[in-house]
Amino acid sequence: MQTLKNLLDSNRIWAENIRTQNPNFFTDLAHQQMPEYLWIGCSDSRVPANQIVDLQPGEIFVHRNIANLVVHTDLNCLSVIQFAVEVLKVKHIIVCGHYGCGGIKAAMESKVHGLIDNWLRHIKDVYRYHQATIDAVENEQEKLKLLCERNVIEQVANVCHTTIAQRTWKAGKELSIHGWVYDIEDGILKDLGVCVTGLDQLSSTHLLKHYRAKDSI
Repeated sequence: MQTLKNLLDSNRIWAENIRTQNPNFFTDLAHQQMPEYLWIGCSDSRVPANQIVDLQPGEIFVHRNIANLVVHTDLNCLSVIQFAVEVLKVKHIIVCGHYGCGGIKAAMESKVHGLIDNWLRHIKDVYRYHQATIDAVENEQEKLKLLCERNVIEQVANVCHTTIAQRTWKAGKELSIHGWVYDIEDGILKDLGVCVTGLDQLSSTHLLKHYRAKDSI
């Protein structure tokens, strides 16, 4: 049986190094997690949330999927958001895409990829919303970067449109939702200048005006 001994050995070395630096690290961590941030990012192995922002285990709550999508029928993502906001009391939700995203590239191709095509359709919708602007860009790589950015902005809006976020704001609680992009080529995060902090920033189309804080999802 393959046991991936190299990974298990690396784990022991890592844990020992942590205990050497801070003997109480794992004991303290086991008692409670109190992150201030929820990171909604891409599953890409080159985009590890904790390392990018130099935070330790327990300091950032993470949800990842292909192309960092927030889909209103995705109970996994919605459950993560609810748990983060209502139980962990995070103050910030960061939707982070990344340049060079395979999901973004695949969504722009006229090819059959299999099951994932159903997921990529959400990105194709974002492209359709902004097609005139994106198609006006001649350079193919720049076009993909623009779609990546527009996708992040769209997912920020999707977080804001959840009853979870709106219930939190209706109750007068602090919650900020941000849109960032990570550049794999230089390791730098780009703030897209999108930050939503309350109901007054939502369009009337998606604002649930009579939503009560005590209501269920």
